[in-house]
Amino acid sequence: MSLASRAHEPLLPQIDGERLWLSLMELAQIGATPRGGVCRLALTDLDRQARDLFIQWCKAAGCVVTCDAMGNLFARRPGRNPGLAPVMTGSHIDTQPTGGKFDGCFGVLAGLEVIRTLNDHGIETEAPLEVVVWTNEEGSRFPPCMMGSGVFAGKLSLEEIYTQRDASGISVKQALEAIGYAGPRTPTGHPVGAYFEAHIEQGPILEDQGKTIGVVTGCLGQKWFDLTLTGVESHAGPTPMHLRKDALVGAAAVVQAVNRVAHQHLPHACGTVGCLEVYPASRNVIPGQVHMTMDFRHLDSAHLDAMVAETTEAIKAACQRHGLSYTLTPTADFPPLHFEASCVNAVRRGAQHYGYSHQDIVSGAGHDAIFVAALGPAAMIFVPCENGISHNEIENAQPEHLAAGCNVLLSAMLEMASCAQPTYLSPVVPSQ
Repeated sequence: MSLASRAHEPLLPQIDGERLWLSLMELAQIGATPRGGVCRLALTDLDRQARDLFIQWCKAAGCVVTCDAMGNLFARRPGRNPGLAPVMTGSHIDTQPTGGKFDGCFGVLAGLEVIRTLNDHGIETEAPLEVVVWTNEEGSRFPPCMMGSGVFAGKLSLEEIYTQRDASGISVKQALEAIGYAGPRTPTGHPVGAYFEAHIEQGPILEDQGKTIGVVTGCLGQKWFDLTLTGVESHAGPTPMHLRKDALVGAAAVVQAVNRVAHQHLPHACGTVGCLEVYPASRNVIPGQVHMTMDFRHLDSAHLDAMVAETTEAIKAACQRHGLSYTLTPTADFPPLHFEASCVNAVRRGAQHYGYSHQDIVSGAGHDAIFVAALGPAAMIFVPCENGISHNEIENAQPEHLAAGCNVLLSAMLEMASCAQPTYLSPVVPSQ
């Protein structure tokens, strides 16, 4: 879209890309690893330090910061009409044990940069704006993932979440109290005018297609299972092949079935066996039991159910063929999510306004936006990450792509917050 064709539109300011980058790099020093990544697990002292820094920055930007009983942080910039539900943005600042600088952190600091930019240009919004840090999105220290947003949306019980423990036996409640972030605010959600989450893609599609912005239209539904196959362990030498009840041979058939079924339900289908434990794990003993996980994802509920049903039939067939029994236990169930059209269109218009190349995209990963979307209209903004790598210390993103995603976030938030001063100070120069 040319400047001439946009002449009737208000000109949006540009965010300060260097300021955004420097903030990301400063945050990344808290828990920095020798390989250039970040290890900042949820509700550790490093997490406390990162929260303290975020609050310091937000207060300097004129925001009022509150904390709820789940430890979620809300930095609010007032609007002209305090009775309106806030237009929210955010993500998380906890990381994987071998995490990167951008997963989650980009979404939080992009929101802060929007606030700073509006302050710089003297722009007032009708609705309040709110930047959120959600507690324990990763789930790497305490299960489950997306804990803070799940409690906020009423999908998870605070009382039950408080009892979850890490590998050392420390509960969520104990950890929150230890770092001083068990806040007084009620943890269930307030009304949400709109919610946007900016994020690195964590996949290779945008980079492969040469696009700067991913307009996220929805998230894949997920069904997770624990599967135990039980046979008979026996000596690997004296036991003839045709008399064996080898649980690992059955497990191999299931792994193949999970992969085959996912291929049969493309596009938007994923099937993964991520964990496999063999008992008794001795080189000269036929495996008598295998514990494994299965992860199914699809954008369509009917396809997702069919993938599970077809794999279950394959499990039964493998057990009958190899003399095994099985137990199949559901461990997670997230339905497919299609984001609200008004928010998706706001993201698309933002990309068009700034002249960024963009495409519609579906998220294969879980994000806090999934839970928040139950409370109000929501959407996400993706930017490329190098080689699609995330949850890794070498995770990388280009400063210009991060700035572009933040500009689109600013545009979308202003649109949904009904900007009260439509005359802006600096012209837009489309990116090439």
